[in-house]
Amino acid sequence: MDIDAAIAVTQERLADEGASMGELLGHLRSGISPVLIGEPQWARILERAGTLPITMGAQPFGFELPLHERRPEADFGVSLSSGNRSGAFFEARARNDATDETARAVSRLFREMEAEHSPLREIVGRKLMLEYDIGSVGGSAGDTDAMPGMFLRPNERTILSGGGHRQDVGIVVDALISCVGWERIAAERENVERVYLAQPEDTRLDSFGVFPSRARTVRLAVMGFQGRRAIRSFLEEIGWPGETDAVAAVVSRFEERASIVRSGANVDVREDGVGPTLGLTLIVRQRYTGDSRYWLDGLTDWDPFLAALGHEELVVPEKLTALAGWASKPSTLFGKTGRFVMLRGIHHIKLVISGSRLEKAKAYVYMVLSGALPG
Repeated sequence: MDIDAAIAVTQERLADEGASMGELLGHLRSGISPVLIGEPQWARILERAGTLPITMGAQPFGFELPLHERRPEADFGVSLSSGNRSGAFFEARARNDATDETARAVSRLFREMEAEHSPLREIVGRKLMLEYDIGSVGGSAGDTDAMPGMFLRPNERTILSGGGHRQDVGIVVDALISCVGWERIAAERENVERVYLAQPEDTRLDSFGVFPSRARTVRLAVMGFQGRRAIRSFLEEIGWPGETDAVAAVVSRFEERASIVRSGANVDVREDGVGPTLGLTLIVRQRYTGDSRYWLDGLTDWDPFLAALGHEELVVPEKLTALAGWASKPSTLFGKTGRFVMLRGIHHIKLVISGSRLEKAKAYVYMVLSGALPG
């Protein structure tokens, strides 16, 4: 059974288990440390998740955990695709509720994906990721209509360095800009292309994101840098306004403590250039989206990196200890319709550098259910 068919089967079964992601998360609370997400914060996540369909459990969902904050807070992320039940939920909302800006944006994007001979679909496929700011903004998840961040990944056609995919970059950026109702800005588009063209050999443009409820930027994730010199040269070429010496120093000390395979950079592109905040991802395990085991971590894969992270003064030790237990073997859950298998692990950890300082460390953890089981 291919992945899309397995997701469809799992979504059908989940729909018989309940209505919302809030209901599903309620069953998973015992496996999530209160050191990582406290009770008041969990209540806000459940409030937001209660507005989303339970069928989203069939595709990766999870949390952004700030390891530098003492408060046990988190943001919430989900995945969906055009052509499946989760995507259909948003398209129905867009038809029935003209005030739901998120549903309307998703629907616009899906229409472009589903157009005949869609160039966008040939690059990114049908998948979309949403990131809801919850812990990072405080307050109640239900007291705002703030739209989530929206992300696309080139799952079908890899956008490699070298300049040969310049048109692909424009197609993806234009789709995101248009779906959230932003006007195209020539200078912004030129800066996006400049970042792409500056990528060194053997890197790839791994994801594109926009945040409709924040100050306007286009976030680009460039992955595959080999060593600190490569990432430093890239940042200098694109005119990143921070101190590249600080970036090199961070990479250097992690290289001394752990085996870093590659690194990645998240940059915010604006009309006036590149923003001052850099997201640095140090990769301890190379991931390939075409690999059927993409979402599976070994139980000890992250131990050396977490140990290295423990030397950083800004990281809360208790959170790091709790995070170390997140990756686990596939577990079995039993619902009304029978048995499900749950996978969970650490997708990546991002170090945020602003100017000359390492200011934040964030862990991105995932969960996903499968009900497409043999026998």
